[in-house]
Amino acid sequence: MPRTPAKPIALTNTAARRIWLRAQRLDTRAPFGDGAEAVKAAVQHLGYVQIDTINVIERSHHHILFSRIPNYKRADLRQAQTHDKSVFEYWTHALAYVPTDDIGFFVPDMKYYRREGHSWFASVTPADKRKVMRLAKAGPLSIRDIDDDVLREKDHEWASRKPSKRALQLAFYEGHLTISERQGMLKTYDLLLRHFGWETLPKAASATEKFAYLLNRALRSQGIVSLDSICHLDAPSKVGIRKLIEARMRKGELVAVTLDGAGKQEHWTTPAAIEDTSPGEAGLVHVLSPFDPLVIQRKRTNLFFGHDHRFEAYVPKEKRQLGYFALPVLVDDQIVAAVDLKTDRQKRKLLMQQWSWVGEGTKPKTPRKEWKRRIEEELGRFEAFQLGE
Repeated sequence: MPRTPAKPIALTNTAARRIWLRAQRLDTRAPFGDGAEAVKAAVQHLGYVQIDTINVIERSHHHILFSRIPNYKRADLRQAQTHDKSVFEYWTHALAYVPTDDIGFFVPDMKYYRREGHSWFASVTPADKRKVMRLAKAGPLSIRDIDDDVLREKDHEWASRKPSKRALQLAFYEGHLTISERQGMLKTYDLLLRHFGWETLPKAASATEKFAYLLNRALRSQGIVSLDSICHLDAPSKVGIRKLIEARMRKGELVAVTLDGAGKQEHWTTPAAIEDTSPGEAGLVHVLSPFDPLVIQRKRTNLFFGHDHRFEAYVPKEKRQLGYFALPVLVDDQIVAAVDLKTDRQKRKLLMQQWSWVGEGTKPKTPRKEWKRRIEEELGRFEAFQLGE
């Protein structure tokens, strides 16, 4: 017999943060081990690792993995993507690494783009596409392997003037090609089926299966979820996700929780998650990427941590508050600072552009001196990562 949903459980912000940090695997030093297997496990657990091109410090995908794999090497991601093929690139709310085991949930999008086209690449002609597919059938290729393009005007700011680059990207979104290797941001494309050794695409997930996937992914990596956090930049999925949440509530698989400052925004978690809200491993400091899944949803970060993080790379210099590429700093279970860093690769130094106390770090009677010492120790390890390999 279906259960009557119980009254929401009130959680303190401290308890809520600890549940989220445990789900993000930021409450223990080395939750996934080492090597390419750790990369696979981390991507599987988080559900996605966002890719970004900005490289004033190491790019976000390497940075996010380093935050959870202390001995992370860039070669580990290359091994997972190119050789083990345990992760692949596709669009979530942004371009990201996702587990190859989850590819069926992305096949519906691939088939949609094959059928309807993609608005970002409307300028790609059939001849452009035939050309890159002909070249790809002969073997993996990058845009540098194509030198006979007649350049065209860009159709948006981040587009390429090379028709073949846009055609490669369209074929990628359609699932004809996959990115089989990266060297920096230079992508090598291969036929998707050939890269994975498949005869046909995996079966496309149904809409119901996709909703369950999105909810399960969020519960696993966020601990406490809302419709906004589950459906980040995916508002059309909210109706289906809500129905699924209500069904699981009736079965007692989910419970409603209230958080200080959340107002009318509803949140849910599993009964198991609220059984243990103990602190994580002591002494941890993480210098996070601004694209880290812990902070990428800014309103959620502000609710849990009292820090409204600003990404100011595209803000005019005179209007910046935290700096061009400010990184939130997590000390134990609080965001206390933001540091704007830049890597001088010629002089092999990590440069401090700006240090700002934020969140808990702005409050009186906090141990700033001790926090600063611990953060500076972590910055030494972070610099070694920046300049390694």
